[in-house]
Amino acid sequence: MTDSSVPEGFVQLPTGLGYTDTLQPSYRKLDGDTVHFGLVVAAQHSNSLGICHGGVLMTLADITAASGVNMARGIRSGSPTINLSMDFIAAARLGEWIEGRAEQVSVKRRFGFCSGAIYNDSGIVARFNGTFYLPDHDGLWKGGTIGDGVLRGLDD
Repeated sequence: MTDSSVPEGFVQLPTGLGYTDTLQPSYRKLDGDTVHFGLVVAAQHSNSLGICHGGVLMTLADITAASGVNMARGIRSGSPTINLSMDFIAAARLGEWIEGRAEQVSVKRRFGFCSGAIYNDSGIVARFNGTFYLPDHDGLWKGGTIGDGVLRGLDD
């Protein structure tokens, strides 16, 4: 698959986002107050079995869920993950488009909760649940480029 296989409305994430760069090339789509992340499974995303590595799926789920929580708050940034659980349901193979979707989001005073799934053309690849800390105090480092979150730089 090439970039022409990326669904309409998705924009490539910039580099320089720390660990998120391991998913490159990866993409984001804003749709109202929801956000989707996706990628075409390439060799660097696969394991020795030739399928998408579970760590890639976990990272995609983490970014999707944290961003889903923050979009619900009207904030375009990341939040520290407290817990992330995943059920691996089906394999995603080389060349397939996979897409993470935050489907249910609940925001409380200091915590956000998100459940969602990762899909390919055949259906569900994995489902996830995440809990995120919502810091709005001076105790959390907020400087530099990575602290701006994965949504930085795509509003132009």
